[in-house]
Formats: sequence, C-alpha cells, structure tokens
Amino acid sequence: MRSGNPALNENTFLDVGSGQVVSRDPGQVMTLNGTVNKTGLLLLMCVATAAYTWNLYTGPESMGLLMPYLLVGGIGGFIVALVTVFKKEWSPITAPLYALLEGLFLGGISVFFEAQFPGIVMQAVMLTLGVLASLLLAYKSGLIRATENFKLGVVAATGGIALLYLINLGLRLFGFEGFGFIHESSAMGIAFSVFVVIIAALNLVLDFDFIESGAEAGAPKYMEWYGAFGLVVTLIWLYLEILRLLAKLQSRD
Repeated sequence: MRSGNPALNENTFLDVGSGQVVSRDPGQVMTLNGTVNKTGLLLLMCVATAAYTWNLYTGPESMGLLMPYLLVGGIGGFIVALVTVFKKEWSPITAPLYALLEGLFLGGISVFFEAQFPGIVMQAVMLTLGVLASLLLAYKSGLIRATENFKLGVVAATGGIALLYLINLGLRLFGFEGFGFIHESSAMGIAFSVFVVIIAALNLVLDFDFIESGAEAGAPKYMEWYGAFGLVVTLIWLYLEILRLLAKLQSRD
C-alpha cells in the first residue's frame, strides 16, 4: 500500500510495536463508513471556522484583521499535521484540531482571492467537490485502479512538486526570484497549475485505495480519524491548487 499523501504512507496501518496489521474485535476496527462519517465531520469543522474568518471581511480596510487568523491557522495547522503524522493514535484529537485551524487559514486566503476575482471561491469549491465525486465514482466502478505503477507515478510526481515548492520558497527567502512560472499567469504557469491539480486529484484515488485497504486489514478504530485526516489534507491541497489555477486564468482575461 502506498499513497502520495505524506499523511498516508506505506507504514500507516502497521500495528505499533509489532510492525504487523492485526485483527481486532469488530467494534474496535476501522471501517469505511466510520471513516466517511469522520471525514464529513472534519469538513464541517473546517467550513465552520472558514466561515468565521470569511465573515470578518467587510471591505479592503478589514484585510489586516485577517492576517492573525491566516498565520495562526496556517502555521498551527502545519504543526498539528506533523504531530498527527508521527502520533497517529492522537488523531481523534489532533485531526479535529487540524480541521479547525485549517479552516481559519482557508477562510482568510479565500477572502484574498475573492476580493480580486469575485465568484472564484464558489467556483473552486464546486470544482473540488466535483473532482472528489467523479474520482470516487471512477474508483468504485473500477474505471481507475490504483495499480503499483500508478501509485509509483503519483508518488514521484507529488514528491517532485513538493521539492519544487520548497526550493522556490528557499530561493525567495534568500532574496532570489525563484521559479516565476509557479505564480505567473503565463502559458507555462497555467500548464504547471493544471499539472499540479491533476496530481492532487490523483492522490485522492490513492487515498481511497489506502483507506479501503486499512479497513480490510482490520486497522485499529482510531485510524478512522487518521484516514479522514489524510483525505482532508488532500482535499485542502486540491482546493488551493484549483483556486490558484482559476486566479491565473481570470487574470488573463
């Protein structure tokens, strides 16, 4: 089992200590329905805090009010995500906390995009949900299969994108220009964003497969929270990349 999502790697469902997946009492094991329910709950939490920061915006003069929420949500969410990855058994607590913090960040960043391109946030939300529904249907119907080669390709592409983003961030921190196409609305910039959106979307397929495999293997009950957390991480990434792509397209009009 492999996933491009750093929250869901090949050791995720291994029993701590023994290195083996074990069978447990039916009421104490991970299930698909349980993971789906917890994913929905995390998304509701994320939307709730996003709506809070979104409603703080009353005009350009209120932009400064959003910065603390952006910083707390973004940095706090990143830290909590790292804790969750390394302490999976804490996920019943850390996964909801991550969703709440990321909601603060998403609400703030969405306001910035919406102020520049009215209507873009609803478009990004609908496209994200559409991609989720389409890929879930394709996966369940067997149109897309998470074969080993498919997984390797998506993992490699995801790692390459992450490395490119990190290098670009490092260059900018030291005063260099970095890779302009990541942010520009040029043909190359748009093509790059389309590629990233595709890779983010394909990570959903790997996550579906990984969660299903964990449920079949009898992973412990708390892994429902962890599986939901991993799926929400991918959805947030996909939403942000779609938002970026739409902004590039609209800036060319």
